[in-house]
Amino acid sequence: MTSPDRLDSTSPVDPGSAPGPERFLNRELSWLDFNARVLALSEDASLPLFERTKYLAIFSQNLDEFFQVRVSALQEQVDAGLRDPSPDGLTPIDTLREIRRRVDEMVERQARLFTKEIAPALEEAEVNFSDWTDLSDADRAYLVEVFEEQVFPVLTPLAVDPAHPFPYISNLSLNLAVVVRDPDNGEQRFARVKVPPLLPRFVLMPDDRRFVPLEQVIAAHLDSLFPGMEVLEHHPFRVTRDADFELAEEAEDLLVEIEDVLRRRTKFGHVVRLEVGTDMTDEVLQLLCRELELTMSDVYIIDGPLDLSGLWGVYGMARPDLKDKPWVPQTQSALVGPDGDRADFFKAIRAGDILVHHPYDSFSTSVEAFVEQAARDPRVLAIKQTLYRTSGDDTAIARSLAHAAESGKQVVALVELKARFDELANIERARSLEEAGVHVVYGLVGLKTHAKLVLVVRQEQDGLRRYFHIGTGNYNPKTAHLYEDIGLFSCDPDLGADLTDLFNHLTGYSHQGHWRKLLVAPVTLRPGLVRRIRAQAELGSNGHITLKMNSLVDPQIIDELYAASQAGTPVELIVRGICCLRPHVPGLSENITVRSILGRFLEHSRLYRFGTGPDAEYLIGSADLMPRNLDRRVEAITPVGDPKLRSRLDEILSVNLADDTLAWELHADGAYRKVTTTVGVETHKLLQELAQTRSQGPRGSEHRS
Repeated sequence: MTSPDRLDSTSPVDPGSAPGPERFLNRELSWLDFNARVLALSEDASLPLFERTKYLAIFSQNLDEFFQVRVSALQEQVDAGLRDPSPDGLTPIDTLREIRRRVDEMVERQARLFTKEIAPALEEAEVNFSDWTDLSDADRAYLVEVFEEQVFPVLTPLAVDPAHPFPYISNLSLNLAVVVRDPDNGEQRFARVKVPPLLPRFVLMPDDRRFVPLEQVIAAHLDSLFPGMEVLEHHPFRVTRDADFELAEEAEDLLVEIEDVLRRRTKFGHVVRLEVGTDMTDEVLQLLCRELELTMSDVYIIDGPLDLSGLWGVYGMARPDLKDKPWVPQTQSALVGPDGDRADFFKAIRAGDILVHHPYDSFSTSVEAFVEQAARDPRVLAIKQTLYRTSGDDTAIARSLAHAAESGKQVVALVELKARFDELANIERARSLEEAGVHVVYGLVGLKTHAKLVLVVRQEQDGLRRYFHIGTGNYNPKTAHLYEDIGLFSCDPDLGADLTDLFNHLTGYSHQGHWRKLLVAPVTLRPGLVRRIRAQAELGSNGHITLKMNSLVDPQIIDELYAASQAGTPVELIVRGICCLRPHVPGLSENITVRSILGRFLEHSRLYRFGTGPDAEYLIGSADLMPRNLDRRVEAITPVGDPKLRSRLDEILSVNLADDTLAWELHADGAYRKVTTTVGVETHKLLQELAQTRSQGPRGSEHRS
């Protein structure tokens, strides 16, 4: 038997025009627009000062990953002679030129913001960035001690001369380019000193309020690194390398292949960006470009400190007066027992499906508590879980899975080794779970397993019952406090059977094609979504489509949404990051709106609503609307049928659509503009208030995690 969604035609509709900038926005430039909105949060003087500082650090980290993955891929296309345009009409070289122009503007804006606004404001708050030249003798004496005890032992100056080739400069490393002269023969030599990445980017002084850049501390002691030589000049620089290595599709051992990718990323990625300060001489810059095989188009001259991701160290200071008021995630009354302790999860789920919304709802008293109870319940026979981005080994979920395996339960963990930049952590997690007796599966070659699933099989009086959690976010307690995500707890028999089949597909050999309720990529998700969009388009102005996601890139889905708009169907899109659809274009998308919510929490949930009123269909799950999610990943989207839970999903969408404080709107010209504040609806604050009210429940008392 075949799932109905597999029978749907997925041939694209014809919106009436060829691909080009009139219909599609460029994927990479749309991402830069997103990071510009992150930078705008740093410019918002209404936010606490440390929060603005944090957004500067996030902006820097985002840009690093963009160059490592997206810019490196474009450069490889240019080097390979590829000239085919993307759906927006830009060729790879055109895209690189526009990236260069925009990044120049953004980096200049970031540096100016830090030096002219953030740093002076921090100084007024008694958090100072001090230069070595401005320090007192006592301050310098302290830093000399720090240097000798903590820094000097781990430094390795590397000379460049006929006997010493130019050293390998590691990815994202901060370095000092040093020029020295031999007083005996007058010869000048170049050397490189790597700033140790494991040490704090900014050294905190004993008064707990002043920071000194680590590279300045090292620069002040270059004489001790090059004794007997005359130090002529020194300049900081930073290198970014290609970090997007592909797996060999014929790999027989996925773990071995992933470890090889990590080695290649460390040793062989070509340089895609060189960041230098404004004081670097032309001679040193030319030498770096020559040795790193770069042109000036790869060089970014920064009028300020390099690598502001180090500002996380400043944010870590104990200054609650400069941060957002701490948020304590709530516990829904349904998950609290009669004595105020944790409820019996299985009993609570049997009473009705439960929806959790993080970080407003507690991750520890919901997801972690569910897995913990399953691990210690003697009636539970099996636990199966997917793990995409993990955190440290000593997490509640890891302990629960290990305990369950040690107690004789059948425990399966599908650890996705191919989660970019989390590969090493996932390898370590997989090995620790295997040591505890967990059956660990590494996913499928060629497909990332991105679905967020926990399945528990329990023996009950009337037979086996399957309980499960399907979510939009990773099973990571750290990100659960920062990322906005939705999860569904249920024991629906059809969904439980679907999850059993899906796990069997992932751990064994099968070509599963029938799903009772789930939409699963890469088989039924794309046609299932297309069918739903077309069904609303057939209703014309009586139809309605509301989609909340991280990214909208897929050309076919965009064309389907254009066709729905042309049929008169209202389409509301809430897209945090990349959006390649162009709204408000007459004759094409005048019935489509696009907004982006950015603020304290990272909007991460995928929530899709088709229709309105009691007949509307609600779907949540792991998949964004990108080709990779629809065609090259294992994703799972589940319907939510309970009327009370549908009402809560409506509430989430309504708040997002009413926001006039954190929201940005995308216009027909491709530009995002901040929504004018009139009522003052702020998504994150309002949802916090609603979560607090919900935690009180019928018992009239508030329960916190």
